[in-house]
Amino acid sequence: MDIIVAENSGFCFGVKEAIKKTQETIKENEGKSIRIYTYGPLIHNAQVTQELEKQGVRCVDSLEDIQEGSIVIVRSHGVQKSFYQQAEQKKIKVVDATCRHVRKIQETARQNYEKGKKVIIIGNKNHPEVTGINGWCDNSATIIENKEDAKAISSDNICIVAQTTITKSLWDDVMSILDHKALNMDKYNTICFATEKRQKSCEKTAKQVDAMIIIGGKHSSNTQKLYAISKKFCKNSYFIETKDDLPLNDFKKYNKIGIAAGASTPEWIIKEVITVMSETSFHGETETTKESDSENQMYDLMDEIEKSLRIPGRGEIVKGTIIQVSDSEIVVNLGCKKDGIIPKEEITTNSEASLTSMYNYGDEIEAQVLKTDDGEGNLLLSKKKLEANEHWNEISQLYRDKSTIEVKVKNKVRGGVIAAYKEISGFIPISQLSDRYIENVNEFIGKVLPVKVTQLDKKKNKIIFSHRTYLDEEKARNVEKIWNSISVGDIVEGKVMRFTDYGAFVDIGGIDGLLHISEISWGKISHPSDVLKIGETINVKILSVDKENEKVSLGLKQTTAEPWEQVDSKYHVGEIIDGKVVQIKEYGVFVEIEPGMDGLVHISEMAHKHVASPASEVQIGEIVKAQILDIDKENKRISLSIKETLEKPENDDLQEKVIEKVQEATEGAAGAVKEEVQIAAEDSIDEAKNEEVRTAEDAAETVKAEVQEAAEENNETEEEQD
Repeated sequence: MDIIVAENSGFCFGVKEAIKKTQETIKENEGKSIRIYTYGPLIHNAQVTQELEKQGVRCVDSLEDIQEGSIVIVRSHGVQKSFYQQAEQKKIKVVDATCRHVRKIQETARQNYEKGKKVIIIGNKNHPEVTGINGWCDNSATIIENKEDAKAISSDNICIVAQTTITKSLWDDVMSILDHKALNMDKYNTICFATEKRQKSCEKTAKQVDAMIIIGGKHSSNTQKLYAISKKFCKNSYFIETKDDLPLNDFKKYNKIGIAAGASTPEWIIKEVITVMSETSFHGETETTKESDSENQMYDLMDEIEKSLRIPGRGEIVKGTIIQVSDSEIVVNLGCKKDGIIPKEEITTNSEASLTSMYNYGDEIEAQVLKTDDGEGNLLLSKKKLEANEHWNEISQLYRDKSTIEVKVKNKVRGGVIAAYKEISGFIPISQLSDRYIENVNEFIGKVLPVKVTQLDKKKNKIIFSHRTYLDEEKARNVEKIWNSISVGDIVEGKVMRFTDYGAFVDIGGIDGLLHISEISWGKISHPSDVLKIGETINVKILSVDKENEKVSLGLKQTTAEPWEQVDSKYHVGEIIDGKVVQIKEYGVFVEIEPGMDGLVHISEMAHKHVASPASEVQIGEIVKAQILDIDKENKRISLSIKETLEKPENDDLQEKVIEKVQEATEGAAGAVKEEVQIAAEDSIDEAKNEEVRTAEDAAETVKAEVQEAAEENNETEEEQD
């Protein structure tokens, strides 16, 4: 005979807590003259009720039967709201063992009733849980027990809840009718998932056995439903309260027997039934192998039950099945006396996340035990804590490997910021946030940064991250890559970083190269800022590379053609150009035609008049027009004339004749006096120009006579010296 025990058999969470609180109350008041009562049977199980009576706990159905100063225990089914007011008036202490699921239904009914909604409860109108819920909406609720009751509903603006132990099929049947009515309703499927799962396990077991044994109190609603389900799928179903009710002779003809138990059935009763069935299976058999197999099977089953009684300790990793999901928490069946509760804050740091969209009923989940009692008898679990441990192991390995990780900066603290790697938070000092000066750390809040773990101490829960270390390493890698990739003659992109009097420093990807002032332009400049701007991106040519001393020389002018190479195609003799005066000499001025190409305007080509000093005619930086007189590409010289671009004066004929006479007068003059003669002639010409009464001929003769006289005086002076 094979014995199969359905999953989730025995005490549910609510019943376990009610029993626990009752035992604690008994122990706390041991030796005192305080009477202890339960309001109605603590659970629907006669054996448990009898056991409590032996310990002095009596069952009452009215507060009138309880003396002042006594203690009353509210069972897991819950009570009406008025009960607490009556107990306070009679000075009776209340130990509330209402199932947490039932309490939520009561609160839902109260809130919707106060909003003006009509409350509808799907369940057994005589069940204590239903009467208790009804008491939280002033006993005004409508109770629906079947589909016929649902058809009679015509109220609008309604709120629907369910008794925790009804079948899912009843809920679906009722909702199909109410949904069809298109009423304005808020519906809350408050069937306890543990109950639903218990019913499914019973159905699954009933389908694979020859006979089913349902263990539980005759008055237990959920046990009665288990029997109905079992009967539907296995005709040989038996409803018993204890081992004494077993029809042992009937079971001898079955090869496979299933066992399921109600939520109010103690583990010890289940154990007794399994033990009796195991002993009966091979009664009278002489084959030792069969006896041994039977004993092993019995012990295995007993071990499973023993395991279910064990409570996991703090810090232990547990795995269970989700039996309820809400916006604030997840309830997990761990297969032991207590269910586990995982609050939302122990699941995710995202306050906007929806647990109902992340998890489903029946999902398996793993978590770590934070507390063995959260104050309501539950195991307090944390998924974040479990993940944090896994992440600690992960980050410890990354620290050992000196790997780079990405963290998200969460908030500002004194001296730096807090950043998170998955569920682990660490500190980034302000000095490690960047490789530049940081004025305000707020610019980093919300950013994801690549960092290195520089310090780690799990015992102290301390981690220090450094973004600067990552940047320094990246920079070093990039610099090495740049050194290995650049060659003389390459044209690279760079960023102007800073100026000096002798040039500019340009960043070419992590390496600062020197752009000497002489290599910035083909023309002459006094300072790099004449051509460049800080932060400007430019293309430069690699002129030399000294990796050993980490020096690079750059050229900017080399990225454009040298002006003299194109002079033939760009400029021609006789052409008028615009240029800038860049130098003034005694013999003339230099005019910049374009950077790197200057032309000379001789003093004699500056004007149609006598020019004593070029500085009297032009200024540095002045833009002038000039005509190209000659181009000498080989020697890089250009002769220019400003005079040729100017209009000829009207007295030019006078000047020409005067010059002829001067030339005649100076032909015989000694070379030593020619310069004096020339100066005297020029002065005489100027004087003659200013005398309107003279003709050109007279002026010329006068100048000639003065020149000759000056020459003769000079000769006499030389003779005296001899």
